[in-house]
Amino acid sequence: MDSALGTDRTTTMKFSRPRRAPLALIMGALGALCLMGALCLMAAVLVACDAKHDGPPPPASAEPPAPEHLPKLVLKDDTPNLFLTWVSEDGDFHVGHKLDAVPAAARKQVRVVPENRAGTKDWFYVADLSRKNADGSYPVTVMARAAWDEIGADRRKSRLEAQAPSATSAAPSASAAPGTPGAPPGASAKPVAGAPVSAIIYGADWCKPCHAAEDYLKQRGVRVVKKDIDNSDAARAEMRQKLDRAGMGGASIPIIDLMGQLLVGYSPSALDRAIASARNTKTL
Repeated sequence: MDSALGTDRTTTMKFSRPRRAPLALIMGALGALCLMGALCLMAAVLVACDAKHDGPPPPASAEPPAPEHLPKLVLKDDTPNLFLTWVSEDGDFHVGHKLDAVPAAARKQVRVVPENRAGTKDWFYVADLSRKNADGSYPVTVMARAAWDEIGADRRKSRLEAQAPSATSAAPSASAAPGTPGAPPGASAKPVAGAPVSAIIYGADWCKPCHAAEDYLKQRGVRVVKKDIDNSDAARAEMRQKLDRAGMGGASIPIIDLMGQLLVGYSPSALDRAIASARNTKTL
């Protein structure tokens, strides 16, 4: 009887013992999955950060950002101390100091530099002098230098295309003087012997005729001094004084002072005459 009872007691204790091993395994598996998920998420974040820093830099802007410090310009008919630049239909840049000196055909876009206010290198004021606001002022915007240069370049291109000889035109003479319209392509001016001659060119970096005049004068043996009216108040004032003295209120740049002879614009033939006159005067 005791053995039977003992057997029964043993059996009862065996089946009443809780089974915890399967639950522990399940919990362990879940913990491992959570840990793996966290590691994968961290790896993805690190890869994304590396791609962000190691990737190619963003493309540079085609033009510099507009200067926030450039103050608003109120432009009226009586606004004093102005330096104006406008582009003619043939692409030449003209300068002046009075609003009424700007011709009607060029009043739509006029660059304005207040002489008592510092400008910027890449941006400047452009006024529409063809209309007025309700308060009597002219509309003024800020334009990038590159856009301003394109206006003159496009008009010069149109002029050259209109002046280009047709296919039936006679070929230019090989004996034409260098620098003249009949000169063959690639011809360069030859230095002229004689007394040394110097010239001052009042212009700007964005003025292509200014660079062409400088190159031509140097080829002719002339010593050239450049004065940038765009960035120098002193150069603008000096040029203005010479123009006023010569009775030229508005003129196209370059303005060239060749040994006291004031020339407006770039003309190889006019430069040749001025150079010859200067050398003849110095030899007398």
